[in-house]
Amino acid sequence: MTIKTKILLVLLTVLILGGLTAALPPLRDRVSYHLDQVMTRLRYALFPPENAVFVPQPILVSSTGNGEITLTPAPPATVTLTPTSLPFRETPTPTLTVTPLPGAAALKGIRYIDQHGMWNYCAPSSLAMQLSYWGWSGTREDVGHYVKPFEEDKNVMPYELADYVTSQTKLSTVIRSGGTLDLLKRLVANGYVVLIEKGTYIQDVTTGKPSWMGHYNEVSGYDDATQEIIVQDAYFKPDLRIQYDTILQEWRAFNYIFLVVYPPEKEQNLLSVLGDYAGETNSYRIAYGKASAEINTLSGIGAYFAWFNRGTSQVNLQDYAGAVESYDQAFALYPNLPEDKRPFRMLWYQTGPYFAYYYMARYQDVINLATQTIDNVAKPYLEESFYWRGRAEGASGDAQKDIADQRMALKYHPGFKPSLDELAHLGVTN
Repeated sequence: MTIKTKILLVLLTVLILGGLTAALPPLRDRVSYHLDQVMTRLRYALFPPENAVFVPQPILVSSTGNGEITLTPAPPATVTLTPTSLPFRETPTPTLTVTPLPGAAALKGIRYIDQHGMWNYCAPSSLAMQLSYWGWSGTREDVGHYVKPFEEDKNVMPYELADYVTSQTKLSTVIRSGGTLDLLKRLVANGYVVLIEKGTYIQDVTTGKPSWMGHYNEVSGYDDATQEIIVQDAYFKPDLRIQYDTILQEWRAFNYIFLVVYPPEKEQNLLSVLGDYAGETNSYRIAYGKASAEINTLSGIGAYFAWFNRGTSQVNLQDYAGAVESYDQAFALYPNLPEDKRPFRMLWYQTGPYFAYYYMARYQDVINLATQTIDNVAKPYLEESFYWRGRAEGASGDAQKDIADQRMALKYHPGFKPSLDELAHLGVTN
């Protein structure tokens, strides 16, 4: 069957379903759901998101404020930040007493919570599991209603999960980058469950094929004898065992980020266990060094992630000039990746390129990248992409487009503070 024949059959199905919807009101909701699924699959068949490629344009765009736009080539990135110039309050690193780790450890007391039955509930379910370890008795819906006020929001960022912990519970949390397998083991051996974000290939319900997606895992154990990490996986099953090499490969896609929840009275103990990672900024430096080393040793998608991670760490260190160079390199590698392996959802989960290009006045790159990210999905419920595209449009002299995009961001994430702040800056009430 040719692609043209398939498309004609799909269109015929759409017409039939549409007729049923109009003719039989009691079936409207059920038919509307299937119609939506058919239209989404048709869109993916006609415009495979894996085919889209972003090409950075190193041009600075500036506005005179009266509608005139000036374009100039971007200067070479030569900014280097030293520790004394970094605008962060660094937590002193406690003295780490290194003791031999047991060959295996497995934490108990985690209430397993799956993500099924709700739309894209990986993050709420995973955080609910982590909280349950410390005696929290809430549900995944308690978390979800707070971090996903629009139920079909495509992604929940780690900082949003941390905000829930600090504002809605009596527990505390830290987020760090550049983690290692040894650090995961050390945290678990000392009684801390660790939430990591990783990239993995899961069957896409739209296409029926494996597709790269972001995913959270709750690390609760390890076993050196079998070389396996034990995780609570909200999508697959409890006590899922993953090979050390595999977990590192998947974790690399998110700059080895991790989140630890803990009771406030255990803060000094946790900082001692974290050692060099006790300070947030120091973890950014560690992640930067790790990515820089991997650039020289990896190829293919590993090299793509390494360059991307380097850029993300530079954004975290506010070295935006260096970050755009790193992201440019990552995006230059992207077209050479096999199409069925391309992480086309990357900007759903990590928005570092928006920061870098925006603060280096490469507004058109922000607009192009955000537009591609938005247009590449049938349901563009991505508030961060609308927010950054609006900021870039406003900086380029089009305040009305900025306002429209901020309102779209708020539609998909009611109360999204960055968009509220931008509208207030423009003198607009939502």
